[in-house]
Amino acid sequence: MTISTLAAWHELVRSRNPQGLDSLLADNAVFYSPVVYAPQVGKAITQQYLSAAFLVFVNDSFRYVRELSGPRDAVLEFQVEMDGISVNGVDMLRWDHEGRIVEFKVMIRPLKAINLIQQKMAAMLQANR
Repeated sequence: MTISTLAAWHELVRSRNPQGLDSLLADNAVFYSPVVYAPQVGKAITQQYLSAAFLVFVNDSFRYVRELSGPRDAVLEFQVEMDGISVNGVDMLRWDHEGRIVEFKVMIRPLKAINLIQQKMAAMLQANR
């Protein structure tokens, strides 16, 4: 059964509910962090990073402001305010023929925002271990 990947992703973000990640991620999913050098390979680690990101990023100010999509990929530009810092970034998603996400890449600007995200994500990931 093919799922509507973008619709499912937007619903998870809208509802601020990372529980749906399990059914949306492929077993071979890879997560590319803006602050971690090596790709994070596998569904479990990708789910861990994205679940932490839901807690760090998704607040009342989080918005996708632009979306570019193809048959099996999308780039979603977002803006969010965190601790008085305006964060701008993109989520780059690629999914398989069943609609399961196989690649999730995050890019963020400016440097002040990257430093803030690194601190918050590190704390969140450490707390969940």
